[in-house]
Amino acid sequence: MDKRVLILKIFFLVCFGAIIFRLGLIMFVEHEVYLTRAKTQQVKKEEIIPKRGNIYDRNGREMAISLEKESLFIDPSSFKSDEALKILKNHIKLNVEVIKSRMEKSTRFLWLERKVDHSVVEKVKALKIEGIGYIPEGTRFYPNGFLASHVIGFVNIDEQGMEGLERQYDRYLRAEKSMKVVSVDARGKKLSDGNLKDIKGNDIFITIDEGLQYIVEKYLDEAVRKWQASSGIAIMMDPFTGEILALANRPTYDPNNLKYIKNIAIIRNRALTDLYEPGSTFKIVTATAALEEGILNPRTKFDCSQGYIEIWGKKIKDAHRNGVLTFEEVIQKSSNVGTIKIAMMLGKEKLYQYIKKFGFGEKTGIDLPGEVAGYIRPTNKWSGTSIGAIPIGQEVAVTPIQILRAYATIANGGYLVKPFVVSEIRSPEGNILYKSVIQREKIVSERTAKIMRDILKKVTEEGGTATQAKIDGNNVAGKTGTAQKYDPKTGKYSKDKFISSFVGFIPAENPRIAMIVVIHDPKGAHYGGVVAAPVFRAISNEALAYLNVPRDDAKEKGLVVTFDNDINRKVMVARE
Repeated sequence: MDKRVLILKIFFLVCFGAIIFRLGLIMFVEHEVYLTRAKTQQVKKEEIIPKRGNIYDRNGREMAISLEKESLFIDPSSFKSDEALKILKNHIKLNVEVIKSRMEKSTRFLWLERKVDHSVVEKVKALKIEGIGYIPEGTRFYPNGFLASHVIGFVNIDEQGMEGLERQYDRYLRAEKSMKVVSVDARGKKLSDGNLKDIKGNDIFITIDEGLQYIVEKYLDEAVRKWQASSGIAIMMDPFTGEILALANRPTYDPNNLKYIKNIAIIRNRALTDLYEPGSTFKIVTATAALEEGILNPRTKFDCSQGYIEIWGKKIKDAHRNGVLTFEEVIQKSSNVGTIKIAMMLGKEKLYQYIKKFGFGEKTGIDLPGEVAGYIRPTNKWSGTSIGAIPIGQEVAVTPIQILRAYATIANGGYLVKPFVVSEIRSPEGNILYKSVIQREKIVSERTAKIMRDILKKVTEEGGTATQAKIDGNNVAGKTGTAQKYDPKTGKYSKDKFISSFVGFIPAENPRIAMIVVIHDPKGAHYGGVVAAPVFRAISNEALAYLNVPRDDAKEKGLVVTFDNDINRKVMVARE
C-alpha cells in the first residue's frame, strides 16, 4: 500500500512539474506567440464599403449621392433546396433554371441579385434560407431623376462612371477599397465596428444651377411636344466666364432607371456630340469679320432687291425679298444675298481666318465626355459655290456649344471663353483639390463687339426675324437660324426636314446669360423665329426673375440697380 501511495505521489509530482514547466515556457518563452494568436482571435478584418463622392450644384444642392444597399448571393455548397429558389422568385427577379445551371458550375459563391431594396432584403432574411448571404454595397442615387441627366451621367453596377461627369471625373469621385479591424467574441460575433472613418471619394461642385436647369427643361419639353420634334437642345451659359448654368437634351432619361432605356441614343449628349449646319446663326462670323477688318460700317448699303444671288451658276435666295439694305439691316432681316456680298468683299481667306478664330472646327474643351470638333474645310478644298454657302451656315458642321460660345464672344466684349461645368473639387475633409480657372482669349475688339450687340438687338425688334424672342423690360440680342437638313439619299437639301434655332444673350447691354435653343424636325412650322425664339423668351423671362436681374428701364424709373458679387460681374468690371 505504501509503495502504491508513493508511486501515486511521484506521478502527481511529475504531472505538476510538467504543468509548471509548460506554464513557464508559455509565460517566459512563448509569450509573444500566444499573445499574437489571442489578438487574432479577438479581432478580424472587414472590407470597408467605399462611398462615391457627391455631386452638388452651384448652390450646394445634391445632384448625385451614394447610398448603401445589400446584395444577395448563394453559397452552392450549403444551398440545397430547389423549393427555396421558387420562394425567392416571389421576392426578387430570377430565372430558376439559369440559377440552378450556374450553381452546378460554382462551388462557393454566386450572385442572386445586386443592390436590392431594403424592404425586399428584410423579407428574404425573414425566410431564414440556409446558403443565402448578404453583402453591403454602395449604390448611386440621383435625387432629381431626369434633371440634368446628360450633364451628371451615371455609373454601372460596380459604380464605375460611364457617362457625363460621373465618367469625366471618375478618378476623383470613386474611393479605393480598404479594410478595417473589428472586435469579436469567442464565437466570432462582432462586438464593435472599429474606429476607422468611412472611406469616401471627393465631392464635386458644378456650375449648373438646379433652378435654372428646371426652367430650361420645362420649356424645352413644352416646345418638343408642341412641334412634335425629333429632338431638342438648350444650353445656358455665363458669357463672361464660360460657366454652364444649364444644359438639356430631349429625348432624355432617368439615370436611376437605366434598365428602361430602349434606345441607347437617348443617353447621347447632343449639345456636344451632334453636328449640324447652323444656317443663319453662323452669319455672325462674316458680319463680325467685316467690321473688324474695317471694310464697311453699319450704314454700308447692299442691293438685295433681286431676291437672289448667283454663285457659279447656283442661285441662292432670300426667304423674303428685300430692297436696298444697310449692313445692320442685312443681319436684322437675315438676308442671304446681303451676307454673301459681305463675304465676297471680305474674301475667303479672311473669312476662314475668322471662322477659326471663333473656334469652329475645334473642340471647345468643355469638361464633359464625347465632345466633337465639328468640321470646316480649309480654303484649298472649297468649291466655287462655297463662298456663297459657308457665310450663311451651309457646308459647315458645328455643335450647339460652339455656336453659343461665338455669341458669348460678342456679349462679353470680344473674348472667346472656354466653357466648363466643374467649378471645384473638395476632399472628404473639405480641402480644395481643384478650382476652375476662367480661360478667355481676346479675338475681336470691344468696338466691333458693341456694334454687333446693337445690331443683334434689332433682330428682336420690329422688322427683325426674332420679334417673338423679345421680353418686356429687358433688351434681347440674338439671331435666328432656319436650316434645311441635308438628305444623303437624294444628295440635296430636304424640303420638309429643318433645324430651327435661336441664340442670343440678355440683357443685351449688360448680359447675364447667353443661351441657344435648337429644335430638330419641327412639324407645322420651321422658322427659327417661330419655333425656337419663343422658347428662348419663355426661359429668359423666368430665369431673369429667378436670378433677380433688374429691368433695363429700372434707372429710368428711379429704381436702385444692384448686382450680386458673381464672378462674371468681376470680369465685366475688370474689362470696363
